[in-house]
Amino acid sequence: MFDKLRKDYHKTLCESILKTDANGVPSNSDKHSDISVAIARDIIRQIGRTKDIPRQSGQTSGKIFEIVTRDYLEKAFKLLTHLRPGKWIFEIGKKIEEFEQYEHLSQLEKALENNKELRATLGDYLINPDIVIGRRPVQDSEINRKKHILGSRNKSARLTPLRSINSNSLILHASISCKWTIRSDRSQNARTEGLNLIRNRKGKTPHIVIVTAEPYPQRIASLALGTGDIDCVYHFALPELQKATRVLNNEAVTDTLNLMVKGKRLRDISDLPFDLAI
Repeated sequence: MFDKLRKDYHKTLCESILKTDANGVPSNSDKHSDISVAIARDIIRQIGRTKDIPRQSGQTSGKIFEIVTRDYLEKAFKLLTHLRPGKWIFEIGKKIEEFEQYEHLSQLEKALENNKELRATLGDYLINPDIVIGRRPVQDSEINRKKHILGSRNKSARLTPLRSINSNSLILHASISCKWTIRSDRSQNARTEGLNLIRNRKGKTPHIVIVTAEPYPQRIASLALGTGDIDCVYHFALPELQKATRVLNNEAVTDTLNLMVKGKRLRDISDLPFDLAI
C-alpha cells in the first residue's frame, strides 16, 4: 500500500508540475547546471513519463507541491493510526498561533503592532508553515474507554492540553516546509522558522521537517547538514536520486549524498509518515 501511495504521489506530480520542456530541461532542475539537469532527467525516467503541460511559475509550482505532498502524507499517516492513534488534521497555511503551544504569540503580536521600535528589536514571531499537522485534544470518555482512569472531579492531569476538559486548542504535531527547488538564500528561511518554533513554544516541540524535490545534492546539503533547527530533510524520490547520482559517476556529488543519508539528515518521503508516528 505504501508503494502504491508513493507511485500515485509521483504520478500526480508528473501530471501537474514535474515536466521536461522542449529543450529537455526538467521543471525542478536548474537549466544552468548540467549536473542538476542530468540528475532530474534520470529521476523522471525512473518514476514515469510526464505530461506535456505549460511550465508553471515558481510560486505556482510551490503551492501545487504543498497540496500534493499534504494529500500524500494524510493518506499515508491514516494507514498508521494503529501506531499513532488520535484525531489529526492536515492543513496548509494555518496560522501558528491557532495551536496550543503558540497561542501566546497572538497576544505578543498585538503588543508589537503599535510599537515599531520594539518590533525592530524582537522581530516577527508569527510563523506560517506550509503544512501543519495538528492533534485534537481527547475527551475523558475516550481516555476512560477501556477502564476508568480519570474523573471530571479528579485533581490529576488538570493542566495537560491533551484533555479537552483543559483545552480545546489543537496541539501542533508537525511543521512541514515544502521546497520544490532550492535556488537561493530564501530557502534558508526554513531553518529560521524551525528555530523560532523551538524558541517560542510553550510545551512540546513539534516535528520540524523539510520536503524537497531539488535534484542537486549540494543544494540539498545547504539545508540538510547540521542539527538543531530541523529534524530532517525528506526527498520526494530519494532511491531514484541515489540511482541517478550513481549513473552520473561524479564522486563529489555521490559523496555529498551518501554523507547526508548515512548521517541521518536525508530520508525519502515514504519515511516521513513513520517518523511522524514516533
